[in-house]
Amino acid sequence: MDKLLSKLYGHDEKTIEHQKNRYRKVLEKFKELFPQNTNKINFFSTPGRTEVGGNHTDHNHGRVLAAGVNLDAVAAAAKTDDSVITVYSKGYKRAFVVDTNDLEIKEREKETTLALIRGIASRFKELGYKIGGFNAYISSDVLGGSGLSSSACVEVLLGTILNYLYNDGKIDVQQLAMIGQYAENVYFGKPSGLMDQMACAVGGFVAIDFKDPKKPIVKKIDFDFESQNYSLLVVDTGGSHSDLTADYASIPDEMKAVARVLGAQVCRELTKEQVIKNIPIIKEKANDRAVLRALHFLNENERVTKQVKALEEGNFQEFLTLVKESGNSSWKWLQNCYTTHNPLEQGITLALALTEDFIDSIGKGACRVHGGGFAGTIQVFLPTDKVGEYIHKIEPILGEGAVTVLNIRPVGTIKIDIDEDDYKRKI
Repeated sequence: MDKLLSKLYGHDEKTIEHQKNRYRKVLEKFKELFPQNTNKINFFSTPGRTEVGGNHTDHNHGRVLAAGVNLDAVAAAAKTDDSVITVYSKGYKRAFVVDTNDLEIKEREKETTLALIRGIASRFKELGYKIGGFNAYISSDVLGGSGLSSSACVEVLLGTILNYLYNDGKIDVQQLAMIGQYAENVYFGKPSGLMDQMACAVGGFVAIDFKDPKKPIVKKIDFDFESQNYSLLVVDTGGSHSDLTADYASIPDEMKAVARVLGAQVCRELTKEQVIKNIPIIKEKANDRAVLRALHFLNENERVTKQVKALEEGNFQEFLTLVKESGNSSWKWLQNCYTTHNPLEQGITLALALTEDFIDSIGKGACRVHGGGFAGTIQVFLPTDKVGEYIHKIEPILGEGAVTVLNIRPVGTIKIDIDEDDYKRKI
């Protein structure tokens, strides 16, 4: 178990012991909730994800660089002898129950876990895969609102359970990601892209090119992050995501407005030279900020390619330089570090300023806004031996527990065969 858990969660002895206890508790809770269960109990794990490059590029058919992290959702699950899926999740008192004989879209279930379960089962059936009932208990340490994609993580986890219980694990993880996205778009009612689900499914560093959104090009990057003696931090800067819908929508809307001025649909169809040459026309028909955001897209899209190249060549310092550039572009050009509707609240910009000052003082590291922006989290890369000092300085300002220390998990969504040798061969 130690070797297996260190692969998923890191080599720290306390962390490994914590995970052993966590899996025991998941198993005990499953047995408590489903005392009538007679079928074999299986464990499954799906990582959360972090966006590393490509801030607000996917919705204009751009490139992104993401990574699976060592915070995950774990499930104990077993087949049932009927068609009913019953899922309990830690923190929720009631079960989510779906009969797979009824997979029609339910409007009353929009934006609920029931919609995701029904949507995933429906898509499995549409694609010709087998489905059936199962019991499951899920425990997730992927923090909601952290930008680590807790919902996508659970979507992929549910698909992984159906994959192994009813399809012998033969469905490709990329297909599982697309099934999760389908459930979120069609049944849950959220028009999300594919980056979150794909990073959770594949694990490690993963580059995704959305030039053709229906057939994204997915590439896993072979890079040993742990050997760099760096840690990845996500810092909660406070602030609320409520009332930010207009801010989030303005970014793709303005980018696409620039594209339309130049006879295109999305910024991926443009060149930087084309935009710069036509700035007077764009300013007249769109606005100044739209120009800046389009230029951010075009630079950030190319920056992802450079980040991938740096990782593939083992040039971690160049990668960190590009992370800094990404953060600088998001702050100045994309302008998603605070909302203009409440400019006096600037948790993200304050956290970035303090973090940049710390990085300058030690001469190493990089930081950037994390995810959608406007409120929420920043991402920080620091030498592992400096993490404690950083936390000591930043948490008195942002609050105890504001910093979450992560690692890049090289393994994506999996079934864990604790007592079988084939798992060891698999990873």
